[in-house]
Amino acid sequence: MDRIPFGVRQLDTTIKGGAPTGSVVLVSGESGAGSREFMYTSTLINGLAVGGNDDLYDLYYGSQSADAIDPDEVHYISFTDSKEKLTDEMSLAMDDEIVENGFENVQFHEMAERYFHVSPVPRDWYADATHSIKDLRKRHEQRGLMEALGKTLSEIAPGNLVVIDSLSDLVGAIGDDIEWSDISYLVQGLTKAAHQWDGLILAHLNHETVSPTRYAQLTDATTGAMRFEWESGGSTRARTLVVSQFRGVLSQIEAEDIVRFETEIGDSGFDISDVRKIR
Repeated sequence: MDRIPFGVRQLDTTIKGGAPTGSVVLVSGESGAGSREFMYTSTLINGLAVGGNDDLYDLYYGSQSADAIDPDEVHYISFTDSKEKLTDEMSLAMDDEIVENGFENVQFHEMAERYFHVSPVPRDWYADATHSIKDLRKRHEQRGLMEALGKTLSEIAPGNLVVIDSLSDLVGAIGDDIEWSDISYLVQGLTKAAHQWDGLILAHLNHETVSPTRYAQLTDATTGAMRFEWESGGSTRARTLVVSQFRGVLSQIEAEDIVRFETEIGDSGFDISDVRKIR
C-alpha cells in the first residue's frame, strides 16, 4: 500500500513510510504540546520533497521507506491567518532555511474573508479594500464558509497533502451560520471522499475547545487520530505523542509494542526523541 510521509522520519519509519493514501488524520493537542509544530514540519518537509530540493530534503529528512510516495502538491488552508503570519510562526519553530525553501512549494489558501465576514470584526482588519463595484458584488454574493471549504477541498485534495488549520476555528464560529453537526458531517464526508482522492489530509484541533463526547465523534469519523500531550515526571515536563486510532497503521504500532512517543522540537521541526515500549 502506498503511503505519504508525515515528514517526521522516525514516525514514518515506524509505520512503514507514512500514512496510507486516502487518509484523514485528526491532529489534536494541548497548547504547546507539539501539534502545530507537527503540522508545520509535515507541510515544509513535504514542500521540500515536491519542490525537488533534494539536498535539503536529505539533510533534514533522509531517505524514504520503500512504500513511501511524495504527494503531487502541498496545500495549507487557514481560516484566520495570513500567509505572512504563518511563515513568521513557522520561523519561530524551525530553521529559516527549511521555512523559506519548503514554503515556496506550498499553495496557501486564506479563508479569513469568508470566516470573518459575518462577525462584528471591522472588515479592514482581515481583507483588502474593495476596488470596484464588481468586486463588491462578488464579496456580497459569497457562499457560506462551509460550502466554500468543501468546494476548495474537492479541487485541491486529490493526490495531495492538505493541512486544515484549524477545526477549532470552526468550533469557535458555531452560532447562527455553523452548527456542530455541520463540522461533524464535514469530517465524516471528508473521510469518505478522501478514500477516492488518494491523498493525505491533516486536520488540526485544539481538543480543549470541544467536549470529550465531541472529540470522540471526530476521532471516530477520521482514519487516524494523533494526540499531543504534556506529561509530567518529577520536576520536568515532556511532550508526548499518542496514536489513539489509525486504520491500517495502528496494528503495526501495536506489533512493535509501542504505547507512546516522546517528542522534541528543534531547528528542523518536530521530531521523536524516544519510543516507549509496553513493559
